Amino acid sequence: MVQAINRAMYEAMRADPNVLVLGEDVGVNGGVFRATEGLQKEFGAERVIDTPLSETGIVGTAVGMALYGLKPVAEIQFVDFIYPAFDQIVSEIAKFRYRSGGQYPCHVVLRSPYGGGIKGGLYHSQSPEAYFAHTAGLKVVIPSTPADAKGLLLSAIFDEDPVLFLEPKRIYRSATGEVPDGDHRVPIGRAATVRPGTEVSVFAYGAMIPPAVQAAETLAGEGISAEVVDLRSLVPLDEAAVLASVEKTGRAVIVHEAPRFCGFGAELSAILAEKALYSLRAPVVRVTGYDTPFPYALENLYLPGTDRIVHAVRATARAA
Repeated sequence: MVQAINRAMYEAMRADPNVLVLGEDVGVNGGVFRATEGLQKEFGAERVIDTPLSETGIVGTAVGMALYGLKPVAEIQFVDFIYPAFDQIVSEIAKFRYRSGGQYPCHVVLRSPYGGGIKGGLYHSQSPEAYFAHTAGLKVVIPSTPADAKGLLLSAIFDEDPVLFLEPKRIYRSATGEVPDGDHRVPIGRAATVRPGTEVSVFAYGAMIPPAVQAAETLAGEGISAEVVDLRSLVPLDEAAVLASVEKTGRAVIVHEAPRFCGFGAELSAILAEKALYSLRAPVVRVTGYDTPFPYALENLYLPGTDRIVHAVRATARAA
C-alpha cells in the first residue's frame, strides 16, 4: 500500500505541475514511512517541501497554496498530531468553497497515517475520522488495498473539494496486490463489496477489512454467509450500497477501531434505523475500540480482531 500511495503522488506530480507535496521529513528522508521516497529527487525541493515541525504551519501553507490555484498534498506525519491545525481544517479549509460561492474551492489533500497496530501507544495510534466526518465541506477517504490507495488518492488530488486521506499504517506493507499503471482512479463515494454474502452484512474500512474478511471465511465453515462491504469513503458515504446490502441480508455488523461512543458506526446505525428498519431482522451490532485512550500493552485487546468479529456476526446471524 505504501508503494501505491507513493506511485499515486508520482503520477499526479508528473501529470500536473501544480501538484506539490509538503510535510515533515517528506523530502530528503522520504517520510517516516517512506511514502514520499524519491519524490524530491525526481521533482525537486520546490515541489517536495520539507517543512518545520509545525502542523499549523503545514496546513496554513497548504491553504495559501490552494487559494492561488496550486494542488498541495500535505502530509501530517501521524494523524495524532493534526489537532493543532484542527481550527484551520474545520473553520477554513472546509468552508472556503461555501463562503465564497464556489470561487475559492481550497483544493487541499491532507494525507496522514492513522490507527493502531504498530505499538505506537497513546499518541501514535488514534482514529479520529469521526471528528472530520462531522465537518460539512470535507471529504474523508480511507483505503484498504494498494489499488484503492492509488486510485482514491489520485481522485482526491484532482477533486474540487478538500479531502482528508487517512492511511491505515498497520497494513502499509502487509496489504499487497496488483495496482494498475498510469492514471488509475477510483471514484470517491463508492463502497466495494469485497466478499459477497446473504445472511449478515459486515461494514468496515481501512485496517479492519482484513480481519472482517477472515471472520467471514471462518464463519463460512459454520454455514453462516457474511457479506463484507468496504466503505472506502466515509464522506461522501455510499448510502445506496449500505442499504442495498442490508435489504438483502437483514442484519448488520459495523466494525471500526475508533472508540464506540459517537464513532462513525453510530451514524451508520442511525441510517439503518431510519431507512432500513423494516429490512432488519436483528439489532445492528458494533464491534469497535473501547472508550479509553489507546493502550500500549493491551493494544491487541483494544483493536477489533477476527475473534470479536466472528462472535458478533455469529450472534447476529442467530438472533430472531
